[in-house]
Amino acid sequence: MTGTVENFSAIYQRACERKGGEAALQALISKPLVPATLAQLPDSVLLAELTKKVFQSGFVWRVVRQKWPGFCELFFDFDIEKVLLLSDEMLEQKAADPRIIRNLNKVFTIRDNALMIFDVQQEQQSFARFVADWPTDNIIGLWAYLKKHGARLGGNTGPYALRAIGKDTFLLTQDIEGYLRAYGVFDGGLSSQRSLKQIQQQFNQWQQQSGLSLQEISQIVALSCGENQVGMQR
Repeated sequence: MTGTVENFSAIYQRACERKGGEAALQALISKPLVPATLAQLPDSVLLAELTKKVFQSGFVWRVVRQKWPGFCELFFDFDIEKVLLLSDEMLEQKAADPRIIRNLNKVFTIRDNALMIFDVQQEQQSFARFVADWPTDNIIGLWAYLKKHGARLGGNTGPYALRAIGKDTFLLTQDIEGYLRAYGVFDGGLSSQRSLKQIQQQFNQWQQQSGLSLQEISQIVALSCGENQVGMQR
């Protein structure tokens, strides 16, 4: 089914039909934080969300949620300065604590990503402000920044972390990838810069057509296709 990509209004209408009407569809859609609200978040909150997504990657999310109070206790509620004071030996001790998921390599990313945040703080008002101000018409650029300067934030981990933080971003879920490939938006590897730029351009076009956030567009496209079982099926 390669051809001209649908106007977003057609995608929206199909999503409504699949989910039982417009009201039912809207009940499934969430919105990102407005930039002004995102910019006011403590950077500890951002480090916590980055950490949560790193540990959830390739693991059972439910277990991460169950053990999350232990993470908050052991890592000072993700206070940036306190985390940066942890030595390798201290991190090794914490990685052996049964209150958290005992994965030494992932535990080390907590300090690594705290350092990324600290480095941005030296140039910006805060990491939260840095993320909030990043233009969404080049959200893939922020993905690339997290991958380059952070630890274990490549692939889907960075985008999922941004979504959890409240930053407006689309996600490349299986349903969305299937739709984009079917319409020939890209034909290379999903993670190649060429493919990502083509995908970004398509989302920018849909945003111009709809006036919606990338997050809303992403969710609606996913709900308009594939075999997702969210909400009412028709």
